[in-house]
Amino acid sequence: MPKMSVAFAMTLLVLGNIIAVFSDALIKALPSETAVYQFILFRQCTAVLMLLPFCLINKKNKLFSNIKWHFVRSHVWLLGVIFMVLSLQALPLATANAIFYAAPLFVLPLGFLFYKDRLNFPTIAASILGFAGILVIVQPKQINLGAVFALIVAVTMALNNLLVRKLPQHHTVYQTLLLTNLLGIPFALGLAIWEGQPFDWRSLITAASSNVFILIYAGICVQVYRHIEAYKVSSAEYSGLIGAVVVGIILFNEVPNMTLLVGSALIILPLIWLATLESMRFRQKTG
Repeated sequence: MPKMSVAFAMTLLVLGNIIAVFSDALIKALPSETAVYQFILFRQCTAVLMLLPFCLINKKNKLFSNIKWHFVRSHVWLLGVIFMVLSLQALPLATANAIFYAAPLFVLPLGFLFYKDRLNFPTIAASILGFAGILVIVQPKQINLGAVFALIVAVTMALNNLLVRKLPQHHTVYQTLLLTNLLGIPFALGLAIWEGQPFDWRSLITAASSNVFILIYAGICVQVYRHIEAYKVSSAEYSGLIGAVVVGIILFNEVPNMTLLVGSALIILPLIWLATLESMRFRQKTG
């Protein structure tokens, strides 16, 4: 399998995070009376239907061989989806996304704890400045459930990216995404039955539409974190905040203020600095 460069991996993560914002926007636009667990079940099922044709093309790899870590990761993913929907219903789009992008901060210590990933000054500094930018944007005056839910989402995102390295290498990206959604369906179905809400076609359509965006993002994450150590590229996850700001302005009339601009600068400028350092190291090694 060819080696992916750090610069290309970071570019993919930037693109993936911007795409993921559109999935969040669709979820935020859901009516307040939407049955949350039914919507999540629809997301899981429609994702499987979308991915199945791509998995059937390649029948060489055994889909259900060695799926222990797929099972674990699928339920971490499902937990993240549940709290993502709840947090988007409770917070403005830009605020929720700002907290979501605390995920790279959790990647660093968790990566060190699980895999003994090496930490260096540039990656630590970029993450700390990025977190400072998030605090500037959010301006937390009190802890509320929406913010707690969003922080849980950030932790699950970090765990999902780190667990990719535990997955069997013979599974393709499509198979990995299929198993991530398929193995969580029984639990999601149980939650939907417990919820006891009538079937809603609008919720199904929105779930399928948001899946198109989020599956692209998830596929990019699997591809990147399978090739590159998390500490080298995780800061690129912050970039989707710009997309959240733009979408928030257009769709939800969330006009940015000076604190948002300052916070965004604290996130983006260290990212550019980190990418520049990695590019210089790459040129030195290849030159």
